[in-house]
Amino acid sequence: MQPALELKGIVKRFTDVLANDHTHLTVGHNEIHAVLGENGAGKSTLMHVLYGSYKPDAGEILIDGKVVTFTSQRQAIAHGIGMIHQDFMLVRNFTVVENVVLGLDGEGGGKLDLNHAARRIRELSDRYDLGVDPWARIEHLSVGVQQRVEIMKLLYRQARILILDEPTAVLTPKEVDMLLKTLRSLATEGRSVIIVTHKLHEIMEVADQVTILRDGQTIACVAKDETSEAELARMMVGRDVALKIRRTSMNRGHPSLVVSNLHVRDDRGELIVRGVDLTVHEGEVLGIAGVDGNGQSELVESLMGLRPVEQGSVEMDKTDITHATPAERSEKKLFYVPADRRGVGSISTLNIDANAILGRQHQFSRFWRLFLDRPKIHAYAKELVARFDIRTPGIDFPAEKLSGGNLQKLILGREIMRNPHLLVVEQPTRGLDVGAIEMIWGQLLEVREQGKGILLVSAELEEIRNLCDRILVMYAGRIMGELKPQEATDETVGLMMAGMSITEAKAAQGEAYA
Repeated sequence: MQPALELKGIVKRFTDVLANDHTHLTVGHNEIHAVLGENGAGKSTLMHVLYGSYKPDAGEILIDGKVVTFTSQRQAIAHGIGMIHQDFMLVRNFTVVENVVLGLDGEGGGKLDLNHAARRIRELSDRYDLGVDPWARIEHLSVGVQQRVEIMKLLYRQARILILDEPTAVLTPKEVDMLLKTLRSLATEGRSVIIVTHKLHEIMEVADQVTILRDGQTIACVAKDETSEAELARMMVGRDVALKIRRTSMNRGHPSLVVSNLHVRDDRGELIVRGVDLTVHEGEVLGIAGVDGNGQSELVESLMGLRPVEQGSVEMDKTDITHATPAERSEKKLFYVPADRRGVGSISTLNIDANAILGRQHQFSRFWRLFLDRPKIHAYAKELVARFDIRTPGIDFPAEKLSGGNLQKLILGREIMRNPHLLVVEQPTRGLDVGAIEMIWGQLLEVREQGKGILLVSAELEEIRNLCDRILVMYAGRIMGELKPQEATDETVGLMMAGMSITEAKAAQGEAYA
């Protein structure tokens, strides 16, 4: 039987960057195929070539053995290819059925029959156990259900080849299990599923085959049953990678940050942080776990002076900073690595050297701060690039052209080199490869070992468990309880992420607790 899909010798160049260098990929019917590689290895570009977003400079795409050419996403969809992006493409104030049929024509080119479409959605939902209500509004659905709506869109369009980009990045452990079960069901029925992911344990759980890319080239294609997480990491990065980080024992110091009964509103004026209490000590990493959208980002923004506090207090080193400006917090050496690298953490149109000194330009000026000291800036930027292993042609390279991992290392390195007393870090490794993750974890633990406090907000349980001394779980704006790393099983944290208190979650797991 012909493979469901073949990409042969795909070449895609963007000016002076060769994203795909004669890349190839073969995916069979009834198969879940993982595509693995470092940031900048060419994975996303290859998927966008397949989905009709980019036209390749060379190479062929074959569907069931026949050469096809796509000049648009519509043509790819017509050939049975569907793609779910990491950022969902849903209209939040539309219903599920309205989102599913958006862009489609009715039978015979006439008006769409939403009732007929809703009945078909219910049939597909029952068939694949998706639990999707066609008349529910997207804004009222959890992130996990929204992703199932994206899958529904592809099934409704009868897609035979499904591409999922980082599909589990914002899901609870239970939602991850449901998704992987759904993908296996789809493959069993004859569909081909391509997963672009950095999570090696999920690849080992669900994939049949794994293709590894490095520097735009296909390094290998291996059967899941014939490899291991360590070997996949080695092929992806080109060296051995530590998949676990060991934290040294430390005696935590004085409270560095104390948050009491904090209440914060979101952009719509709704109360999104509800009575949060937390304390970060010197020499410890305090983690906040939870699914995106439960108030973590608004909490962090209020701590950094980027969002007003409705009620409660924030103290740093026994000084009230509840209503202090961001500049005043910076003077106390409270620094921030945001989740949005390109929109908040950097000015992407500026070069690396300019981004390296953001927030401290006055320290690199001369003649009464009228002129920037270019030699001093260049020396500093080169030191940052070398220390944090930022892969770039030079410090005059635009930040917008850096891969996600290298941009994250630039932002994190910039804040660490400012010598923080307290570092707030939000989603530091989202979408990054294992090599970048290893480096960033090591740098954060080095900050901890210097006696500094870190508040870490992450949806990645493995990250939380590896780095944190204490773990808080947040749901609907509230802290559901505190766990030690060894207590933070996927099951317990998953239940707390879904709204159970720590007592209820442990009872549900049948654990004994004091």
